[in-house]
Amino acid sequence: MRTLIVLALAGLGAQLVDGSLGMAYGVTSTTLLLAAGTNPAAASATVHLAEIGTTLASGLAHWRFRNVDWRLVAKVGVPGAVGAFAGATVLSGLSTQIAKPVMAVILIVLGLYVLTRFTLAGLPTGNLGKPLRNRFLSPLGLVAGFVDATGGGGWGPVANSTILASGRLEPRKVIGSISTSEFVVTVAASAGFLVGLGTEGVNLGWAAALLVGGAVAAPFAAWLVRHVPPRVLGSGVGGLIIVTNVRTLLDGDLVTLGGTATTAVYAALFAVWAAALTYAVRAHRRTRAREIEVARSRVAEGAEEHEQQRAVPSA
Repeated sequence: MRTLIVLALAGLGAQLVDGSLGMAYGVTSTTLLLAAGTNPAAASATVHLAEIGTTLASGLAHWRFRNVDWRLVAKVGVPGAVGAFAGATVLSGLSTQIAKPVMAVILIVLGLYVLTRFTLAGLPTGNLGKPLRNRFLSPLGLVAGFVDATGGGGWGPVANSTILASGRLEPRKVIGSISTSEFVVTVAASAGFLVGLGTEGVNLGWAAALLVGGAVAAPFAAWLVRHVPPRVLGSGVGGLIIVTNVRTLLDGDLVTLGGTATTAVYAALFAVWAAALTYAVRAHRRTRAREIEVARSRVAEGAEEHEQQRAVPSA
């Protein structure tokens, strides 16, 4: 019973992060199951089974708060489902020892771009409103879906970071749309695991506990992403991408560090992330203060002009 309560709380926390930043539910939950001794394929299958419910709840919540661009959902979700099904069916025989660190390095680069771009310059507006083309979204969805199924998480980090970096859609719409499309990806991954594994190793009780916690957090996360300033949200997403994928590198065989060095790396990362978030919050407040001042000046000018017109005698 204690294990189920812990899993439910973990699901709640993971979904709160995932629904507001667009990533980390799968990574967080899979890490917990692996720490409990579950094999990678069964852990990913259990998490994806839980995500059928959590992604549905998250998608509905984001739709209610108008965070969803349905064109993006369709363009990235369908190829994502194909990639997830393929990744799930081959996971038992696929070695990800090389693929995971390579993907982690790519995501760290994207995370650094997102973190610095949003922290220092705010929301990229040069491409805002420009269409996201199928030739860009289809391969992205395919790769993100495959990584998600084989790694027990990755749909959000791959899809969100890449689309955010393009600067063509505001962050809340990116996060809401990617979170909504994840439902289709999760169903496809679960079907692939059913074909490849059956129900072997899948703990239905653990999946249910993760689902309950995630479903409770979904509405609040969707509300949060609508009200957090884009600049702050972008800094949060970028830092999360970096920390998550540095962890992937440090947990693998590609980079070997001692316990003290690993702790120092994490401490430095979190310090930089906290500084970036602090800077983003202060920059947003300064920008907001200027916008309010400009608005007040325009109102005052309009009132003065109106008074002058009233003072002029009519002919």
